[in-house]
Amino acid sequence: MAFDFSSADFYNPEAFAKETARIFDICNGCRLCFNLCPSFDSLFKRIDELDGDLEKLSDADTKKVVDLCYDCKLCFPKCPYTPPHHYMLDFPRLMLRGKAVEAKKRGVPLRDRLLSNTDLLGKISTTFASLVNWTMTLTLFRILMEMTVGIHRDRNLPGYSRKTFVSWYRQHEKHISRGRVSEERGAPKVVLFHTCSVNYNDVETGKAAIQVLEKNGVEVEVPTQKCCGMPYLDAGDIDGARKNADFNVNRLVEYIRKGYDIVSPGPSCSYMMKHEYPLLSPNPDAKLVATHTYDLMEYLAKLNKEGRLAKDFLRPQGEITYHLPCHLKAQNIGFKSRDVMELIPDTKVRVVAKCSGHDGTWSLKKQNFKMSLEVGKPLFDEFKDGTAAVSDCPLAQLQIEKGSGKRPRHPIQILSDAYGFEKDPVN
Repeated sequence: MAFDFSSADFYNPEAFAKETARIFDICNGCRLCFNLCPSFDSLFKRIDELDGDLEKLSDADTKKVVDLCYDCKLCFPKCPYTPPHHYMLDFPRLMLRGKAVEAKKRGVPLRDRLLSNTDLLGKISTTFASLVNWTMTLTLFRILMEMTVGIHRDRNLPGYSRKTFVSWYRQHEKHISRGRVSEERGAPKVVLFHTCSVNYNDVETGKAAIQVLEKNGVEVEVPTQKCCGMPYLDAGDIDGARKNADFNVNRLVEYIRKGYDIVSPGPSCSYMMKHEYPLLSPNPDAKLVATHTYDLMEYLAKLNKEGRLAKDFLRPQGEITYHLPCHLKAQNIGFKSRDVMELIPDTKVRVVAKCSGHDGTWSLKKQNFKMSLEVGKPLFDEFKDGTAAVSDCPLAQLQIEKGSGKRPRHPIQILSDAYGFEKDPVN
């Protein structure tokens, strides 16, 4: 199968070419995904140029399709042939396999190695946050970075916090009463998988998550953790992703056995743990982690269903335009962020379920940046009015800001505001 990472043929170029020919033939006969992303547009146009003769597709044609895939996963829920259908068609993982085959053959490029190691980048950049943030505003430096690393000079990048979320949380821990929640029989307990973006760039979202969870009587732990591994998959580095997955599984399963669930404010991270970890890791505990992982807003919706969610909101939030991220849509959990935000009195949420075009590290690259803005334009146009902008995805937030001038906030920040929590400096 295209997504069997443990198969002896996974990295075999001939086996990949055979599987690619099989899937491209099925996709060509269906074409439901013709307008979803540049990969399908490139594939179908090239097939038409060749008068429908798929045997004439070259390795270069296939590589172009693979390189244009940004792993949004939107084709998977739309496809009528995904498992358990006997065609076993999984286009996103076929594209991932193509990247992995290329990485094995030629090695992972320096740019991709740098972008994949978000923990290393984060640790260095937060240590020198003021200098790094200032340097990123310099036109000359951005031109040099484009020439050397290949990150487009106009790509807006997240700023780094001078204090990480983990360091803020360790201080916060000293001022809360451990065990105050666990005294209540059956009180919910979670591990917060905070995400790299929260830890190094957006501490306020992590702080809001802690405020809202503790407000609702949830005991929270924040153990040592590594990046979920998705940036490694973007580069085709399966081994790098597996190492991080194994580390996180071994750390998180200890808490699951003590009655904890895992929650994450990042759609890509929760998707990785739910859907990729069981395939990436030979550790049987990966399936246990997957079944106990929730998107943060999905978990709050669960609390509400159980009658546990506090409704003593103090501040209405008015009209909200909410972007549903692709990696939440791919989890097939519905509109949990919208449902929870609409519990706030005098709050109306309009959902926009369109791809932002950022998609991991794809839009950072100079050859993809302009195309990413074209992909995201239908979404950007939805944020031109005066309503509040909201999205769960930190990269979609950046892309929406680039395309519309409005920087969305995370839904958990909307809840924190509605409960009446005040901001304080975290940088």
